[in-house]
Amino acid sequence: MGIMPLHDASRFFQNASLPRWMLLLSVSTLLVVGLEMLGLPASLLIGPMVAAIILALSIGKGSLQVPRWPLIFGQALVGFLMARAITVDILKTMASDAPLFLAMIFSVIVAAAGLGWLLSRWQVLPGTTAVWGSSPGAASAMVIMSEAYGADARLVAFMQYLRVVFVAVAASVVSRLWVAADGGEPPPFILFPPVDWQALAATVALTCLCAYIAVRFRVQGGTITVPLVVGSLLQGFGLFTIELPPWLLAISYALIGWNIGLRFTRGIVMHAARALPRVAAAILLLMSICGCMAFALHKFAGVDPLTAYLATSPGGADSVAIIAASSDVDVPFVMAMQTGRFLVILFTGPMLARFIARLSGLAEKPV
Repeated sequence: MGIMPLHDASRFFQNASLPRWMLLLSVSTLLVVGLEMLGLPASLLIGPMVAAIILALSIGKGSLQVPRWPLIFGQALVGFLMARAITVDILKTMASDAPLFLAMIFSVIVAAAGLGWLLSRWQVLPGTTAVWGSSPGAASAMVIMSEAYGADARLVAFMQYLRVVFVAVAASVVSRLWVAADGGEPPPFILFPPVDWQALAATVALTCLCAYIAVRFRVQGGTITVPLVVGSLLQGFGLFTIELPPWLLAISYALIGWNIGLRFTRGIVMHAARALPRVAAAILLLMSICGCMAFALHKFAGVDPLTAYLATSPGGADSVAIIAASSDVDVPFVMAMQTGRFLVILFTGPMLARFIARLSGLAEKPV
């Protein structure tokens, strides 16, 4: 996975250049603050990732490495973040009109997979990388899982977070135009809110256990799927409260972003730059297809237009949730559609990626 073995963890503290890590942390913080001020989504991950790319291009790939176990812990926290979104209310909303939800969910996934196949076929991105990059699931989870299944996580991250920005900006603009002055403002970002320390201690302990199980039993993609399944089941039965304060998520996002960014090279950046026009065109086309699905949802199912648009937006679920919470829409419906699509793509993504790779006759090739 491009991460440091356990027996090398101690060397990290001996050999790592402290000034470089301090520089990386400082640039990451500045970028996160700047992105937050601009109101751009996923700043806690994009900021550290961009800072790490800048540093990697400046000092060379491999000069710094994120230690293995902190990174795995951070990835497992993302799994619990996804589990926290799977509430009983959302499941009830999905079950109440399952055929409609399944039709919309699979329509978006098929459209995204088709565009991923075209990008692979045209060799815009190598092998299954385009498929994982096109997957309309939670961006951080798709990046982590894509690497576990052999795709190039750097290019997947490039494609996923480019789409997150496109979708979030478009959803925000549509929401503001729709509600005009009646819509509320998104809630402010609070890094250090009140914390249930007992629940936090239990969450951290269970995260460590799930991370160990995923590694010990070599569960492919297990750093996401093991905590997702365990956390959602325990939460659903009322046995566990997932406590994830923003400062802890910021640490995990920074580790994940640094791990991706520090492995960038000039070659991969040039490849991403060459692919940018066609990737952006594919993203805009997917957004347009989802807009047509939203229109159909409004026309034939009676869902109000803004709710339909936010529900079918292809990715950026966290940003869509914030926008939905500050707009006059059916929030449970929006989140049920977003969460349901994420669950389907999470468990079908590897199979879909392999199928499209065989269909294209392409395999992963280093860039």
